[in-house]
Amino acid sequence: MRKTFGVFLLLATVVFACTHEPFFSLDNEMEELIGDKNRYVLPDSDDYSAIPQSPVNPLTREKVNLGKMLFFEPGFGVESMHAEGFKTFSCGSCHIPAAGFRPNRMQGIADGGVGFGLKGEARDKYPGYAASEIDAQGARPLSVLNVAFVPNTMWNGSFGAGGVNTGTEHRWGVADPGTAINHEHLGALEGQNIEGLKVHRLLYNRELVEANGYKAMFDAAFPDVPEADRYTRKTASFAISAYLRTLLTNQAPFQRWLKGDKGAMTEEQKRGAVLFFGKAGCVRCHNEPNLGSMTFHALGVEDLYQNGGLKTSEADLRNLGRGGFTGNPTDLYKFRVPQLYNLGDSGPYFHGSSKETLEEVIAYFNAGVPENGNVPQGQISAFFHPLGMDQAEMADLTAFIRYSLRDPNLQRYVPERIMSGLCFPNNDPLSRFQMGCN
Repeated sequence: MRKTFGVFLLLATVVFACTHEPFFSLDNEMEELIGDKNRYVLPDSDDYSAIPQSPVNPLTREKVNLGKMLFFEPGFGVESMHAEGFKTFSCGSCHIPAAGFRPNRMQGIADGGVGFGLKGEARDKYPGYAASEIDAQGARPLSVLNVAFVPNTMWNGSFGAGGVNTGTEHRWGVADPGTAINHEHLGALEGQNIEGLKVHRLLYNRELVEANGYKAMFDAAFPDVPEADRYTRKTASFAISAYLRTLLTNQAPFQRWLKGDKGAMTEEQKRGAVLFFGKAGCVRCHNEPNLGSMTFHALGVEDLYQNGGLKTSEADLRNLGRGGFTGNPTDLYKFRVPQLYNLGDSGPYFHGSSKETLEEVIAYFNAGVPENGNVPQGQISAFFHPLGMDQAEMADLTAFIRYSLRDPNLQRYVPERIMSGLCFPNNDPLSRFQMGCN
């Protein structure tokens, strides 16, 4: 009798193990490491009440719809350096949806750029422009995905009156004259975009708004703004900022897993997630809903001028990171921790475009050895050190970032057409040919 009972118990155990999830699966391990999963769930793009926004620029459907058009509209690119660049560029020239809303090359070029390729990789300097004349920045443009969760924008966090910039008022407008707009307390995105539209040679006035077919949309988006002030860079910035706040990667497999779909991620990706939130320690810095954070770290990566970037040099203030803005020596060479969604859509990586692939990025973190001799060892982040991952672990972590954090449907954020009827996001002859525009 005792022997029969033992056999029965053994069989029951085998059957249970075959028909039920293991007591400690990868899902269980992820849940234990992550803790409160809701902190990483991104809101729906049309759930405006759940999206972080500026009190002076509340989200409305009319603003978002207008901003969605303006972001890709070359019709306002009328302050080009040369006639060849007239009405040929837009915000979307450097923030390409198919490339994860980044340029699919080492450096974005708006005015003074020519060509597109398949998803931005073939854009280059127009031969008629000197390198000093192109609209290109001394650091690789950041993705605008999930930027609603970035209270202080840019690599150095310089825009925005609150957050980490509380107490830096004496620096607003000093190193970067554009940051003087922080005094207006408009919101980081709104302030940055007002200044950015100037820097990027995009002009908005009633004549251009009407000529390009946007007057009715401006009127619907800003009915409470007096007509004398309604068709300006400020209102254009408010609309573009509203649109940008809705660019949320809420359809990525990791987002689906967070909401309960355990089949959304593969076993390899789940092993990578366990590394991300565990052994590799990525979560120490990438811990906000967008898997970035408002912290600044020196990783000792090369600067853009060291990798062939145009219109930049060793003296470029951007090379100093947060310290270039605050003037605080302890902030030198430290850069904001960026969000991680859709990174696999395009390289290169880091502010200086020093790594071409995600595999190279993971290997750099795993080795924990700085590559830029200009960055003193004393400035290097305490989190940047050898991680001890083997090749299989690095492959798993790469799979998590490349696939689990990839929203496959960013095209939903792109208009079918723009009001001017121009080719977008670029309208130069080579881009029109490469993109098949009539």
